[in-house]
Amino acid sequence: MATFLYRLGRLAFRRRHFVALIWVALLTLAGVGAASAPAAGTTSFSIPGTEAQKAFDLLEQRFPGASADGATGRMVFKAPKGEKMTDAAHKATVAKTVKELGDGSEVVSVTDPFTTGAVSKDGTVAYLSVKYDAPAVGLKDATRDALETAGDDARATGLTVDVGGDALQAQPDAGAVGEAIGLAIAAVVLVITLGSMIAAGLPLLTAIIGVAIGVSAIAALAKALDLGSTTSTLAGMIGLAVGIDYALFIVSRYRAELAEGRDREEAVGRATGTAGSAVVFAGLTVVIALAGLSVVNVPMLTKMGLAAAGTVVIAVLIALTMIPALLGYAGRKIRPAGEKRRKTTGTAPAQPNLGTRWASFVIRRPAAVLLLGVVGLGAVALPVSQLELGLPDDGSQPTSTTQRRAYDLLSEGFGPGFNGPLMIVVDAKNSDDPEAAATTVTDGIKGLKDVVTVTPATFNKAGDTATITVVPDSKPSSAQTEDLVHAIRDDVASKADADVLVTGTTALNIDFSQKLSDALIPYLALVVGLAFLLLIVVFRSILVPLKAALGFLLSVLAALGAVVAVFQWGWLGGLLGVEETGPIMSMMPIFMVGVVFGLAMDYEVFLVTRMREAYVHGESPSQAVVTGFKHSARVVVAAAVIMMAVFGGFISSGESMIKMIGFGLAIAVFFDAFVVRMAIVPAVLALLGHRAWWLPKWLDRALPNVDVEGEGLRTRAEKDTDPDEDRELVRV
Repeated sequence: MATFLYRLGRLAFRRRHFVALIWVALLTLAGVGAASAPAAGTTSFSIPGTEAQKAFDLLEQRFPGASADGATGRMVFKAPKGEKMTDAAHKATVAKTVKELGDGSEVVSVTDPFTTGAVSKDGTVAYLSVKYDAPAVGLKDATRDALETAGDDARATGLTVDVGGDALQAQPDAGAVGEAIGLAIAAVVLVITLGSMIAAGLPLLTAIIGVAIGVSAIAALAKALDLGSTTSTLAGMIGLAVGIDYALFIVSRYRAELAEGRDREEAVGRATGTAGSAVVFAGLTVVIALAGLSVVNVPMLTKMGLAAAGTVVIAVLIALTMIPALLGYAGRKIRPAGEKRRKTTGTAPAQPNLGTRWASFVIRRPAAVLLLGVVGLGAVALPVSQLELGLPDDGSQPTSTTQRRAYDLLSEGFGPGFNGPLMIVVDAKNSDDPEAAATTVTDGIKGLKDVVTVTPATFNKAGDTATITVVPDSKPSSAQTEDLVHAIRDDVASKADADVLVTGTTALNIDFSQKLSDALIPYLALVVGLAFLLLIVVFRSILVPLKAALGFLLSVLAALGAVVAVFQWGWLGGLLGVEETGPIMSMMPIFMVGVVFGLAMDYEVFLVTRMREAYVHGESPSQAVVTGFKHSARVVVAAAVIMMAVFGGFISSGESMIKMIGFGLAIAVFFDAFVVRMAIVPAVLALLGHRAWWLPKWLDRALPNVDVEGEGLRTRAEKDTDPDEDRELVRV
């Protein structure tokens, strides 16, 4: 591996014009493809195997044209103090609004609150419902504008008017200002780490090119593969993160090779052969983690994971080829590591750097550092025991949004459960008396706790399928509502002479959360297991990969504990702008596992391969740890700070979901990089000594020798490369 990449790096350095031309051509091709591709249609969201999804599919069959997955909007009216919605003037305003909305091209139906009984008992609150024939993500802008305009017109008469439902659902605000600040911090860290603006610009440039190619390719294929906007968002975020990391490690190693007196072409080859080998295996762990999302069996997550994995592959290829080419263009503008100090003092730095001093401290007190790190992360992880999963609804929106105000008005007028009605589908096709079966279901639901309203059954034209709407007494994300769903499925369904299915947004969210929760352990086993085998090949050790996996689990549990404390319990919520606490987003645990695992293994590979390299070259286990920190600690810290800055930028978002993702990823990187990799890892290696690098002889003989440490390059230390190497590489 190291020898092959050494030759690849030198080839890219020599043929820099050709390499640059290839990547520019790929960028142009992807850009043209994205620009000329047909506009992506509405993306489908399905959760195969869940009861709520089965009910949706059944409704599509038995109630054709009903648009079961169509967007809905609720316009809520509240009369001024001392007045009621039943006053003649207010009724006229509502009637005008109903007529105005009914003229929309995508509107299926609009209900009049005074004919459907959608008025609160005290008469102060009323609402109308709008049903559309397209999903929320597929509504035209004109349709959304018409809904907002109708609300503005009604509001002008003196009523309080707000709009809820998913019809006004927009793409989440990712916090553009925070992202810009994060990238600015990343640029500053790169300048400090690499010593010049040009050297710092290379990782940013190549990362942006890689992300541009990946995201453009996703846009070009969006229509054909049914890819949503969230797919490109995740791919862009992960691609930027690993793209900067991988380029940073190779450029940093290049400067270290220059400092040892090697010429620039040789330094590029060695940097690509050693740091590049770590990049390849670190990239493989990220690809495994992202592609492994397919085990959840949610098509949306599978597409997101595979698309992001493709962007990571592009980032690896760019780091291995374009970085050497750009280093060739930069020439002497990129200085050897420590050159400024040598010019100032006339000698190389005599004092050990901070990484060396920290590693020496840990080696002297490994047991204390290990105990403090494990106990500290364990304490932060304790809130995980109270983790509650759910999906965000209008109740989690900022109070400044019309969706949140509509949610609160409906809760005030009709009770908290009104915002999350359940739809019961009674499939009586095989029943002798469909109406009796529906009546049995209705009576059974009325006898359950936490039920406010049960509407009469509505049958389809064939008379074999009925729908019943149930309004719970508790808010949609509450444990009581979830218990009600299970009670209907377990108790009521078992007594009916028909198939009884519970669906609706609330039930769909419950099923989605349960599916992700059930998939978490298999996903962890697959991802960690495959990465464990891969790291055995890289480190040729059993205990080092085991330590890496256990350390990751500790850091991700601590990060989830912090997320629970902030977003579910409300600790430091005011400082982070968390306006409403509630269940943690269902995708958060499995999403965090996938992303953080990939980044954690990046840091593990880059830090520990340098230790392994020193150990293979004859240093003692303790000295190898110090050497690894001497050469890699600074760049690993820089990479972690960059990732924290990038992810932390999302905390400024007004969307609670985006804010939660940004905080969770930033704190997870902090725990893993600074506590696990910088403290627990050297402490464990110091305690294990030679045993850390033990591998059974039979397994050592069976494993392929990938030579990540670059042992094969030592024989080339004083040799120029063979002029036929370029042709040999092409043949390979």
